Amino acid sequence: MKENNPIIEVYGTEVICASCVNAPSSKDTYEWLQAAISRKYPKDSFSIRYIDIEQPLENEVDKEWAERIQNDEFFYPLVLINGNVVGEGYIQIQPIFSTLEKHGFSAAE
Repeated sequence: MKENNPIIEVYGTEVICASCVNAPSSKDTYEWLQAAISRKYPKDSFSIRYIDIEQPLENEVDKEWAERIQNDEFFYPLVLINGNVVGEGYIQIQPIFSTLEKHGFSAAE
């Protein structure tokens, strides 16, 4: 059964994480995820947000995640789906696809 549109959040900065050599930037990861998810699941809708942790944040939840990243609790980019961590640092697509499929997404034929 398909749940409501999942919310995908990508937290990070324009600077590449020092521990993630050769990985794309957080913004590049956001754009890549948006394109890859739309291509694989063209009939399913979702929301995706990019949150720059170095910019002033007004949303308290965003502030908390940004602080946790800045305190080295997580690497960035940090990817959440409906508030649950699905990847950090060097992002792999398969765990994201698997999580979306648990939310009722089905791949295009």
